[in-house]
Amino acid sequence: MTAFEEFGVLPEIAKAVDEMEWNLPTDVQAEAIPLILGGGDVLMAAETGSGKTGAFCLPIVQIAWETIRDIMEGKETKSNSQGAIVPWTMSFFDRSSALAVTPDGLRCQSREFKEWHGCRSTTGVQGSGKYYFESVVTDEGLCRVGWATTQAKLDLGTCKYGFGFGGTGKKSNNKQFDDYGEAFGMQDAIGCCLDLDNFEIRYTKNGVDLGTAFRIERNLQKEAFYPAVVLKNAEMSFNFGKTEFKYPPPKGYVAICNGEQRNVKINPLASSTAKSEDNKIKPNAPQAIIIEPSRELAEQTCNQITKFKKHLKDPALKELLLIGGVNVKDQLAQLQSGVDIIVATPGRLEDLIGGGHVSLTHCRFFVLDEADGLLKQGYTDLIDRLHKQIPKITSDGRRLQMIVCSATLHSFEVKKLAERLMYFPTWVDLKGEDAVPETVHHVVVKVDPQVDLLWQNLRQHVQTDGVHAKDDVRPGVRTPEAFSEAVKLLKGEYCIRAIEEHKMDRAIIFCRTKLDCDNLERYLKQRGGNKYSCVCLHGDRKPNERKANLEKFKRKEVKFLICTDVAARGLDITGLPYMINITLPDEKSNYVHRIGRVGRAERMGLAISFVSTVPEKVWYHGEWCASRGRNCWNTNLTDNGGCCIWYKEKNYLADIEEHLNVTIQQVDTDIKVPANEFDGKVVYGQKLSNNQSNYQTHVDQLKPAVMKLSELELKAQTLFLKHAGF
Repeated sequence: MTAFEEFGVLPEIAKAVDEMEWNLPTDVQAEAIPLILGGGDVLMAAETGSGKTGAFCLPIVQIAWETIRDIMEGKETKSNSQGAIVPWTMSFFDRSSALAVTPDGLRCQSREFKEWHGCRSTTGVQGSGKYYFESVVTDEGLCRVGWATTQAKLDLGTCKYGFGFGGTGKKSNNKQFDDYGEAFGMQDAIGCCLDLDNFEIRYTKNGVDLGTAFRIERNLQKEAFYPAVVLKNAEMSFNFGKTEFKYPPPKGYVAICNGEQRNVKINPLASSTAKSEDNKIKPNAPQAIIIEPSRELAEQTCNQITKFKKHLKDPALKELLLIGGVNVKDQLAQLQSGVDIIVATPGRLEDLIGGGHVSLTHCRFFVLDEADGLLKQGYTDLIDRLHKQIPKITSDGRRLQMIVCSATLHSFEVKKLAERLMYFPTWVDLKGEDAVPETVHHVVVKVDPQVDLLWQNLRQHVQTDGVHAKDDVRPGVRTPEAFSEAVKLLKGEYCIRAIEEHKMDRAIIFCRTKLDCDNLERYLKQRGGNKYSCVCLHGDRKPNERKANLEKFKRKEVKFLICTDVAARGLDITGLPYMINITLPDEKSNYVHRIGRVGRAERMGLAISFVSTVPEKVWYHGEWCASRGRNCWNTNLTDNGGCCIWYKEKNYLADIEEHLNVTIQQVDTDIKVPANEFDGKVVYGQKLSNNQSNYQTHVDQLKPAVMKLSELELKAQTLFLKHAGF
């Protein structure tokens, strides 16, 4: 297995990469490829030659090819991925961009707070008969449900073609909102009744008839009516009669799915215009659109895709370069013959989309390479328009992924674009040489169990990792194993001490292993509940839990995020004031990435690292222990077939200092950080103000020393000239 295959890359693509003599993934590829394969939005900062193009092209090629293969093999996805309309579901296509439809088509959700987003069903009725469907509020928010023709706005009830009943107890048609029935909310079942014999619409709430709501005007009586909904930060489920209703329809009404076939009408807007009559994907509907600011970059990216797909056969993957200066007739011919990935410059892409030659209905990836360049060239409005046209949920229930690459991720324009268009993106910021920003104050606290005997008298302490379960580590025993166990205990106490000393209410805490993370999380919760509220982020936690935990921390619902190096790179948490290294990282470069979680966006940050003065025995990847100690008791050293090593943290500190060419300041075990050592008094998490009381610039601080050195140099030169006889 190659290094790329370990990241989930297909063997066929890995073979092509190997032929390109890419022996190992670059840093940016190691970070970005798993994130994109995992379905996430990604922001990448990387310079030319860093492997950034491969970082997004590789996973896009793989996912596009796998999707086409599954369709050709006739594999069923979670929904109608081949585009055929499934009767009596909510439509994947006749909906607003910010409204999501579940793969079974029976639940709609919008998480937009400011705007309404709507949807109509795939099937409706016309002519005659009395029809009923049921909708249930499954998550609180604002909602309206009812009936609409295909001429109606998706914002149900705001034009003469749509008839809605809202949770506030208002009925609405043509922007006329009137009191009707009563308010409804969570778990309430709203029955929607359409009487085409008497041309009226009525509603029920939990089985109670609320009376006639609307009379259908003569000019609409021959129209087809479709179940419809509009939501604002809400969710509703739908039952068209395929399963038992919570409450039976009123007398004389039938489930809409049981209507006579002659009265059933397929929604013409509910199918993808990107599908051909033979139920195959229409050729001009790509799965990925990659926008480049220049022809040269577009050609380079397209060439990379061509190389990566070299060994992918049956089906063949088709890429297309859309740039100016090329005969548009040739490009149109290629579009008609089929295209899966488009690499384009903005102008030519906009022309072909506007002319109906490129369809966006099945776009799975929207990539902005060199985004800062695109924005500087004035393409902000175009990017917004394209993003608005692309469905945010594909017909097989997958979410649109957006990838943004920029040399200046933290520029105002790129940040605003990310906030506006991207869905909780992960920041992969590996640009430049390893260095500690001036906005980060980083210090070391030595942990010496031979001097600090606190560990001998602890009644309550952090659970250790179990490497000394077979050793005598009682208080008073002076063996390497006892001191190693003591280090683990002291680090737990120092962590609490650091939190208390600096009144930390928000910090990211790095541990060496997943087991250490779990133990520290448990200990902090034992020590204080809300006072030390925390969550974990590491590879053994399920993806949904990891995502939820990170969001809790970002929203400040918990104070501390405890994680392994899985979070060392890429996390961008605005204004994060503190970072704690319980143990230094195995890789010296990860020190910079860890402490780089603070001091971002010109805000001050404090990074504290606990460094043992004695060797510490820790779990390592042994023959039987791939998870560094979880469910493993082989505490022998790796040299003896075990799963442990002696971790000499002082040596790691020396390597880090050499790597950064600095001496990291040491502070005492009371963890008091003298402010005057760092440009005067600062507030961590906030930008440094020029008018703070004790602030002095570096020049002012160094001025006396520089003057003294100048005087000494003058004396030395004078003495040299005197003794040399000049």
